[in-house]
Amino acid sequence: MNKYKWLIIILNLVLLLVYFNYSVVEKETLLKNGQPILLKLAPVDPRSLMQGDYMNLRYDIANNINAEKIPKRGYCVVKLDTKGIAEQVRFQKDPTPLKTGEHLIKYTSPNQWRINIGAESFFFQEGQSEKYDAAEYGGIKTDKDGNSLLIGLYDENLKLIK
Repeated sequence: MNKYKWLIIILNLVLLLVYFNYSVVEKETLLKNGQPILLKLAPVDPRSLMQGDYMNLRYDIANNINAEKIPKRGYCVVKLDTKGIAEQVRFQKDPTPLKTGEHLIKYTSPNQWRINIGAESFFFQEGQSEKYDAAEYGGIKTDKDGNSLLIGLYDENLKLIK
């Protein structure tokens, strides 16, 4: 029995490592090949004193949505203007139908008052909060399946804030 216990522990560790490595490769692929999209930020909450230097993000395309009328999980379909800024087209449960020039962003609706689109938090180095006060856009990269990854915050001139 003792022999099987160690075999099960080692097998679980190997499976866990495979899963984490797969997840890292998936995110790296999204960063490398993903479609860049800029999401207009709604008024941004101040930094959290409990968690350190951190900003809660809300996206303009997620405002004024009646979450009772859309599925709890699904896709926000957006079109990009000439500057790469997303404009909400519709919400749908499935990734199809999708017209030419439209992109998917997965969303969840934790309650009837709001939806979560993309990353909801942005952490930055301590003492750098003033720099991010000028943030107007959240930059994400998406893949064809609607997975998204926050790549940074952008100012009103669409320049990445570093």
